[in-house]
Amino acid sequence: MPGPVGRLRARVVGLLRAVPIRWRILSIAALNSAVVVVLVAMIWNGAQVLGSAWDDVRQVRESDKILALLESETGRLQNLIHRYINQPSPDLFAEILLLREAVLGTLTNRAAKDPMLAGSVEELERTTERFLNGFGELRFVQATIAKTYDEQVLGPAKDMAGLYSIIEGATGHRDALIWPSLGKSREAFTAMLVAANSYYLSLSAASAEDARRNTETIEKTIPVMLDLADNDLQRMALQKLATRTTAMREGFAKLSEQLASRTELLRNTIDASQADAIGAIDDLSIKMRQREQKAQETFDRTLADISRRVLSIAVIFLGIILTAGVLIALSIRLPLQQIMSAMRAITMGDLDREVQGVKARDEVGAMARAVEVFRENAVAKRETEDELRESKEKAESALLELNAAQQNLIDAERLAALGGLVAGVAHEVNNPIGISLTVASSFARRSEIFEAQLKGDGGLRRSQLEEFVQSSRDASQQLVANLQRAGELIQSFKQVAVDRSHAERRQFSLSEATDQIIASLRPVLKRSPITLQVDVPEGLLLDGYPGSYGQILTNLFLNAANHAFADGRAGTISISARPRGADDIEIIFADDGAGMTPDVQRQAFDPFFTTRRNEGGTGLGLHIVYNLVTQQLGGRMMLESKLGQGTTFRIIMPRVAKGGSESAEIDGTSQWPNRTMSST
Repeated sequence: MPGPVGRLRARVVGLLRAVPIRWRILSIAALNSAVVVVLVAMIWNGAQVLGSAWDDVRQVRESDKILALLESETGRLQNLIHRYINQPSPDLFAEILLLREAVLGTLTNRAAKDPMLAGSVEELERTTERFLNGFGELRFVQATIAKTYDEQVLGPAKDMAGLYSIIEGATGHRDALIWPSLGKSREAFTAMLVAANSYYLSLSAASAEDARRNTETIEKTIPVMLDLADNDLQRMALQKLATRTTAMREGFAKLSEQLASRTELLRNTIDASQADAIGAIDDLSIKMRQREQKAQETFDRTLADISRRVLSIAVIFLGIILTAGVLIALSIRLPLQQIMSAMRAITMGDLDREVQGVKARDEVGAMARAVEVFRENAVAKRETEDELRESKEKAESALLELNAAQQNLIDAERLAALGGLVAGVAHEVNNPIGISLTVASSFARRSEIFEAQLKGDGGLRRSQLEEFVQSSRDASQQLVANLQRAGELIQSFKQVAVDRSHAERRQFSLSEATDQIIASLRPVLKRSPITLQVDVPEGLLLDGYPGSYGQILTNLFLNAANHAFADGRAGTISISARPRGADDIEIIFADDGAGMTPDVQRQAFDPFFTTRRNEGGTGLGLHIVYNLVTQQLGGRMMLESKLGQGTTFRIIMPRVAKGGSESAEIDGTSQWPNRTMSST
């Protein structure tokens, strides 16, 4: 007996089962919908506050991106200006101008229009404008420095180099008294020039000091060299050297002043303005951080409040939904368990167990009644399975007999083709042998006449001897020719018959095998107005089964003679072969006969399909060809045909056959092709 809890549960389940299942499920859906509506209202209310706070956060982040972009662009512009000062180039100048426009565009188009930055970018604009204007002044100073360096430093240096060369040329030999002083002065000139270039490029104070010291050395050596000069050319060159040295010293001093001015301008205008711009950007960033923090606090506070409310409502409704769900689930699960038990008993074979709950009026009761019907059907099915099993065994036995009959028909078709070949070859061999027999008989009678003339009393005339010799020569020639023809036919038939009767694998020449097969088909050609064209080049060697190849060509030829050129129709059959890559050979068998319709093409390779059933056709010729090509030789076969325009069979097979003797033994019972490749 069930306890109080069980009885209460059964009572509640009974009450709920009075309500259809769809209404029970809809009640749960209604509760869920109420929860969704309440939650959506609360979330929508909080979303308004969250949206406002999030807009502030997003706008602050956009403003931060603008400030970061300005900081990056001005820093990069400062680096480019320094690079341009150290090594001026048109590319750097163009890049500076482009970046300058980008900075101004960011300030005027983005920063000035940003609601967070619109009232705070005036100082940043002034600082940036001063920074960009300083580049113009710096570029003017740079141009002046370059001009001073070229005209007042490098110019005198070039003149001094020439004067040193003149002085050395005017000195006759290295033992002259002026030579030591000249070498010292020349060495000081070289060091001075190197130091001046280094100072111009790197602004090194040590280089500037070296340049001044070497200039003083040159000025001190000139009076000494004047005293030691021994000709007017040396003295004149030394005087000019003194003048150019003074000019270069003054130019170097001027260059130093201009470089110092450029450094001061770079520090006070470019670098200072950049520092001011960075400071303004940092101030704006601090303000943005404060606004972002405030917006984030509002966002977090609103989100926490919404979460608390949603959680409270969700817990209340969840309790209600769980209680209702458990009760409804019990009203569905318990009857379903009874049905599952009944189904399990049916699947285990216990068909005598009745299904419970068939009298209930809800959907589960309908299911119980359906299961009861299923049980009754299962009982009836079990009774019929025995009958079906017996029928299946009979059908399998009939299928085995059908497969055996199919194999016998295929073997008969192959033997019939070989029998036709034997009859044709016998007829063909009969002609040369009959002629040879006639010639031999005639020659025997002529020999008897000649013998009688030889033994006669009248003697043998010379003309009779010459006539006998001539007739003997003619007879021997005819005998040799006809017997040689018969020997060739017999040899070809022998090779073809051996190849077909013994499925042995060997290497053979495609040209020789084709000629032998064509020779065995000559009787058919003589009876039909068919022209045969063969284009198989020498040297195509295959490692495979010549018997299978012979059967392929024979079946294709007989198929064309019977179908493409039916009723004595004249036409042409062409057989050609060609290499296809390094591993394959393509054989094309084509005729210009009647062609095929699309329906015939789709079934051409199916076994027992023929369009001449009433005339004795078996429908196995092309089926055998397809199986030999695809299974024993490991190749591919394609069919192209148009009605009234002939048919072409393309056979692509490997030079080394991939099939084996096992495939040859079952060529009539292999899988049939699912589709024939054709053109309609």
